[in-house]
Amino acid sequence: MTTASPRKPIRKAVFPVAGLGTRFLPATKAIPKEMLPVIDRPLIQYAVDEAREAGIEQLIFVTGRGKTAIVEHFDTAFELEATMGGRGKDLSVLDPTRIQPGNLVTVRQQVPMGLGHAVWCARAVVGDEPFAIFLPDEMMVGSPGCMKQMVDAYNEVGGNLISVLEVPEEEVSSYGVIAPGAKVSDTLTEVTGLVEKPKREDAPSNLIISGRYILQPEVMRTLENQGKGAGGEIQLTDAMARMIGQQPFHAVTFAGRRFDCGSKTGFVEATLALALERPDMATEVRAIMEKLLAKS
Repeated sequence: MTTASPRKPIRKAVFPVAGLGTRFLPATKAIPKEMLPVIDRPLIQYAVDEAREAGIEQLIFVTGRGKTAIVEHFDTAFELEATMGGRGKDLSVLDPTRIQPGNLVTVRQQVPMGLGHAVWCARAVVGDEPFAIFLPDEMMVGSPGCMKQMVDAYNEVGGNLISVLEVPEEEVSSYGVIAPGAKVSDTLTEVTGLVEKPKREDAPSNLIISGRYILQPEVMRTLENQGKGAGGEIQLTDAMARMIGQQPFHAVTFAGRRFDCGSKTGFVEATLALALERPDMATEVRAIMEKLLAKS
């Protein structure tokens, strides 16, 4: 009698952080866009915190030139900590930036060739394990976090999973869109197809891929021989679409909020929304907003 091999846990996560951040110039001329702060934490910190909540152990940053600040953020800052400690200041504010030795790995994407290519650059570190992908521009806020919800779903159905959100039909041409199949539960849906940035009239649904993925390692071999797609780039969506029918594919509808921090208005929205939820500043921020609105 044979038994099925146990499902491999999600221990690794890939963070594609090699982008140039041109929409935020000149702010991103010398500072990575992932280091822009929403209140007092950079975007990359929110994504890493979400990964840790989901039980992910190894962080794989796919970086490019000028991105060293991202890695340094998670390093020990001896001078800063010594100075703060010498002045009797609380160092616990730095706890989220601490990474276990060996748990952060960086690889380089020398040429910007799209998300699929960035993920493929991490193939040697991913190896033969399933892995998560986080797009830090997409800030996902909720409890439990988006990836924790996805890992729970993975433990139930296995295979490949993507997070999705419902958007107005006029916005679908800006995103990857799924063709939904059977509903497994209120938050879990089978995926029968994927289309990258379709025209509104060609979109199979208004459910967009929202920056979180759990994929099997076979996607790396699919990406290896894949040609360029939309925008002249190697698209991750195209590789996933080729795997549908060969492996289980499901979409998790995140029970939380998404902020598109790749856009300036989305970044401002995230800052205001989170500030209004913080007990240490909500009252003052609300008063400032009311004052500004009264003048406009």
